[in-house]
Amino acid sequence: MITIDNISKQFGKLKALDGVSVMCDAAQSVALIGPNGSGKTTLIKCILGMVVPDSGNILFNKKNIANEWKYREQIGYMPQIGRYPDNMTIGQVIDMMKDIRYNNTAFDETLIEAFSLKSMYHKRMRTLSGGTRQKVSASLAFLFNPQVLILDEPTAGLDPVASEILKEKIIDEKKKGKLVLITSHILSELDDLITEVIYMQEGKLMFHKSLHQLHVDTGEIKLSKAIAKVMLNKVA
Repeated sequence: MITIDNISKQFGKLKALDGVSVMCDAAQSVALIGPNGSGKTTLIKCILGMVVPDSGNILFNKKNIANEWKYREQIGYMPQIGRYPDNMTIGQVIDMMKDIRYNNTAFDETLIEAFSLKSMYHKRMRTLSGGTRQKVSASLAFLFNPQVLILDEPTAGLDPVASEILKEKIIDEKKKGKLVLITSHILSELDDLITEVIYMQEGKLMFHKSLHQLHVDTGEIKLSKAIAKVMLNKVA
């Protein structure tokens, strides 16, 4: 579904991406992890068309995304920090996005209902807590039934109940054959969600493995311990 072929990106002297090649297919839930500055955010922005690679290609459903934009209609993106017009209400923001992205598909308002956002439609964005903003961002990411979901630190700021609601939704969407790409520093949140692991460091792809293969290779069940063992062995 998404093929990244030897892409590189440099900002001044900083090489944010260094010859990264990776493929992600439908019905996968992929963890994109690595330390700060590893290139995760730049890679996501390249997929979204917000950053243009210096070299290499990105294919979406086997079509090059260069000079294209329609493919983005098939991506639901949840940023780590959602930024919305302060004076607009929750209801106005959601209606605005419906008007902008309307694509003749039925809206998926599952999260809007589960988070009880309709009872807060009158609240202005500037008055919201960080957790409520996260709920709005999550609801918008899933609203248009996209083929691909890119979720950046999706559970950050959510209370335990809301976090579980979102995790169940992610699992359901993967079962429907969608590709879910998740970045998170809280690896314990990913154990029940993912099928694949992409680990990056200093702009390079260190490995891309199935979660099962990572368990086999490391003998560890917990993702955090498996990642630690892999990276310690590389250093050793």
